[in-house]
Amino acid sequence: MPLIIVIIGIVLLFVLIAKFKLNAFLTFIIISLFVGIAEGMDLEKVVDSIQAGIGNTLGFLVLILGLGAMLGKLVADSGAAQRITTKLVSTFGIKYVQWAVVLTGFIVGIPMFYSVGFVILVPLVFTVAAATRLPLLYVGLPMLASLSVTHGYLPPHPAPTAITIMFNADLGKTLIYGIIVAIPAIIIAGPLFSRTIKNVNATPLKEFVNPRVLEDHEMPSMGVSIFTALLPIVLIAAATLADLFLPEDFPLKSTINFLGNPAVAMLISVLVAIYTLGLARGKKMTEVMDSLVSSISGITMVLLIIAGAGALKQVLVDSGVSEYIANMLKGSTISPLFLAWLIATVIRVCVGSATVAGLTAAGIVLPLVSSTGVSAELMVLAIGSGSLMLSHVNDSGFWLFKEYFNLTVKETLRTWTIMETTVGVMGLIGVLILNALL
Repeated sequence: MPLIIVIIGIVLLFVLIAKFKLNAFLTFIIISLFVGIAEGMDLEKVVDSIQAGIGNTLGFLVLILGLGAMLGKLVADSGAAQRITTKLVSTFGIKYVQWAVVLTGFIVGIPMFYSVGFVILVPLVFTVAAATRLPLLYVGLPMLASLSVTHGYLPPHPAPTAITIMFNADLGKTLIYGIIVAIPAIIIAGPLFSRTIKNVNATPLKEFVNPRVLEDHEMPSMGVSIFTALLPIVLIAAATLADLFLPEDFPLKSTINFLGNPAVAMLISVLVAIYTLGLARGKKMTEVMDSLVSSISGITMVLLIIAGAGALKQVLVDSGVSEYIANMLKGSTISPLFLAWLIATVIRVCVGSATVAGLTAAGIVLPLVSSTGVSAELMVLAIGSGSLMLSHVNDSGFWLFKEYFNLTVKETLRTWTIMETTVGVMGLIGVLILNALL
């Protein structure tokens, strides 16, 4: 009976979001109440559980996502993203332009939310394609594969970060494993797949062709741009590597770990970016601060959705459903990594949102992390991979791609959907290989 109630709750989640277009945060709260009451929890206990779930989920996440949004905004507004794109394209040349845009998407995609990265970088892709006279999808898909992978796999993006916290996984290890899994996924879904596309002629709408391109003197240098964009990754990775390879009595180990704490690393990176991408470029402090304030407005609903998912997760735990699911799956021969990926895939197909799919799947499979002994970091990546699968007409990213590249629905399914599915499948394969090796 507990499992049937959960299944009914998930179906209602699908219906309310996909059919009735109800806000995802409201839907999560409604479903949390439904599941808790249906499982026999005391009414006040259900409310307390929802409050605890929201608080536990957002406590650390607000720091990471808030600071991440600020860093991404500074990278975009300063012209650092444009500098990285133009410099890499000119360095690699026409022959290797795909690898240039792949690197651009990866570097810029790490600190920048997907929708922001898309809007900033796709017009630059149009400019590159026009200048090199290469097919638009040949240049564009590798960039978008990078952006998609960073969005689904890697902290500090919302879903991977939130799931890392839910599973009590090590954020640094998740980041390192994620990069290892991401590389082959991007290569196959981006440069290799885009070379197989025939008879799809993307022609961007006129309003997207001529974005304002900054002059050379208006942008920071290449070194400053890459250093600032990747600084949090460097700091977090350094702390993780120090934990793995340095002895406990190493004099600077505690300092390295402090600087590599995700919240501290993001704070340092934002402070550095305020100077390198703002004040050092001649901007006034008030102008830079206004930019940071505007960056936060874009993540408010994302935070609420994640909070709602945290509420549902806590209700599943407090009502005993998580323990019930864990006991039911104890004798299963199915890999928990594959199961997590499959559940995320099914929810993604039904709901459309990668964030909702990942967080909902995480709440369902949470007990598997402790009961099976599987790597929490790899579970984060398995769910992230599944959450990107089979993007279609109920996904906002599908329509964003379709409209910007001026394609038909059929052409978008042949290109975007296959690219996203390739990313998801390659992510699962990478996770299973890593699990066998670790």
